[in-house]
Amino acid sequence: MEATVSDERPSPEGPATFREVFAQREYRAVFTASTLGWIGDYIAKAAVTLLIYRETESVALSAAAFAVSYLPWIVGGPLLATLAERYPYRRVMVTCDLVRMALMLVIAIPGMPSPAILALLFLATLANPPSQAARSALMPLILSGDRLVVGLSVNASVGQAAQVVGYLAGAAVAAANPAAALLINAGTFGASAVLVRLGVADRPPAMTAAHRSHLLRETGEGFRIVFGTPVLRAIAILVFSAMLFSIVPEGLAAAWAGRHADDMERGAAQAVIMAANPVGFILGGLIVGRAVTPARRLALMRPLAVVAPLTLVPALLDPPPLVVALMAAACGFAVAGMLPMANGLFVRALPDGFRARAFGVMATGVQVIQGLAVLVTGLLADRFSIPLVVGVWSAAGVLLMALVALNWPSPATVDAAVTAAQQGGRPVAKPDGSAEVPPQPSRSPGGPGRTPAGGRGPGDHPDGGRSGESGRHWHVVT
Repeated sequence: MEATVSDERPSPEGPATFREVFAQREYRAVFTASTLGWIGDYIAKAAVTLLIYRETESVALSAAAFAVSYLPWIVGGPLLATLAERYPYRRVMVTCDLVRMALMLVIAIPGMPSPAILALLFLATLANPPSQAARSALMPLILSGDRLVVGLSVNASVGQAAQVVGYLAGAAVAAANPAAALLINAGTFGASAVLVRLGVADRPPAMTAAHRSHLLRETGEGFRIVFGTPVLRAIAILVFSAMLFSIVPEGLAAAWAGRHADDMERGAAQAVIMAANPVGFILGGLIVGRAVTPARRLALMRPLAVVAPLTLVPALLDPPPLVVALMAAACGFAVAGMLPMANGLFVRALPDGFRARAFGVMATGVQVIQGLAVLVTGLLADRFSIPLVVGVWSAAGVLLMALVALNWPSPATVDAAVTAAQQGGRPVAKPDGSAEVPPQPSRSPGGPGRTPAGGRGPGDHPDGGRSGESGRHWHVVT
């Protein structure tokens, strides 16, 4: 099937339906496997944190057990994600699931010392970047057009729900038997591997052996394509800027709840504030993704990006916890309304053969920026009041988002980037600041028409479909 720009731009007609998305057999397999993995991961986080605390009675070590899952992204996320480009996506996902299943079974062995638990947990989380990168790169081969955007909205919303369910279930199970929670997590990885192996078609790697170079060089190409392409760079700045502000209420929830201990029990206030953003995200992803037309979603993307930090500016008035929760939920709603569309546009402007690497760049950026935002606002809150810090921080976010929206690439530049990506090339800048698509060589198996990264042209997909790829969880397709 020949891909065209008109097929990929949002249609003024109604959006794709959930029925259409779930009618795709491969999507159902990947969706179910992902949901199981998410729930299992959060159950394990709760269990390991409690297990370490019981063994050591150290808050610092229990916090380290929780934070260790973020380390692979920080120390080598893009590099590990690049591995997914070298091998068939299905094989990468199945292998990573089996490795994590085996390591979780070892961690569950009674009497395992705490240092060994932390080390094994770190090894298990090293499989996260390549696994998530492969899944992200696979999604646009399964879904196309607005089905991809709706699928991303479903993934993002279910991912947030899985976080809530996983933490609650993990805390309940771990309180009785932490090893049982770890065994449940191992079981979810095993089930995920089976679902992917049986439900996903085997496709060749995005990067052939002939086009491999050095792993570091290939990783660098991922950074260059994201930050060297105007449209991809604009989307990256938009997403990273949104992450700077949406995570703050959740990160400061414990301290914020303590300011109004008389209005509401402190633990309940913290839980309400922390849960509000994910709940708003779930509602925003499902409502905007399903009820708003594709063309309107595209038009709303930049306004919603400005609205996200704007919802938190009233923190300056020092509202009670329930109002803080409503503000956080509104922020989550706005981010969820904007993020899948940004993901979908990122997909269409991203050449085949770079998807897993681009995922590594974006996912790592999201993780690092969220962590820095909580760290910086936490340090500022030690010197100034939390309402002042959050209110001013968010007001600065409104200005930043307004600048990002005003400097958004022109429609001609976006169209050229999408067309070039579909044809396996990159847009060439013209003197007037717009872009044109360079002429593409004819394509033949193994011929000169293949992209440097081993990408395929629109007609070269084994399933005849279109290519493309898009967090809170970022799918360079979440």
